[in-house]
Amino acid sequence: MAAVLRGVRAAIIDLDGTMLDTMPDFEVAINLMREELGLAPITAAQIELMVGKGSENLVRRVLALDFEDEGVERLFAQAMEAYQRHYLVINGRHSEVYADVVAGLQAMKANGLRLACVTNKPVAFAKPLLALKGLDGYFEVLFGGDSFEKKKPHPMPLLKACEYFDLPPAQVVAIGDSSNDAEAARAAGCPVLTVPYGYNHGVGIHETDSDGIVDTLLHAAELISRAN
Repeated sequence: MAAVLRGVRAAIIDLDGTMLDTMPDFEVAINLMREELGLAPITAAQIELMVGKGSENLVRRVLALDFEDEGVERLFAQAMEAYQRHYLVINGRHSEVYADVVAGLQAMKANGLRLACVTNKPVAFAKPLLALKGLDGYFEVLFGGDSFEKKKPHPMPLLKACEYFDLPPAQVVAIGDSSNDAEAARAAGCPVLTVPYGYNHGVGIHETDSDGIVDTLLHAAELISRAN
């Protein structure tokens, strides 16, 4: 791992499941949306398997619990509007910052790393959430799921962050909680670290192809510092 991290000068950090436990926010917004549609509530455990690939994918998968493809597409616009409306109201109210996230970000900045937050969450959700939790000041740039034509696991958002830093991907480590982050990093040519506590579509993080699993962002900061 030390060899992979040698020369790293910047980090791209995921949001949901990496810095913040936002599952309670998802649960509230999704079930308010379902209530509007006359549907029964679903559990956080069900929703956890669906998050990570953007809001559109999440809403479609939630609708697919009750409808065939035709019904999903017929209700999608109404459901998406309701979900976004409710999420903006409750955004951050039920979420918590994971342990050692702030300490990890502080350590990375102290070690001279440049930081970007790259998430599949829409910017309209991600920006106020980072501000509410006091994390926005650590990042030079925020890219959301609607910033580019493609979302993670496509490498485009990570490559755009590397372009922003004017650094080659080999010098920019990606840190996330899921196969989305790892696949995007591999395709972009970035080293990648994963945390074990987030949302990985119901699959163990040990089954994800990364350069190492870190207990916390502080652990990641220590490993990057040690390698450099």
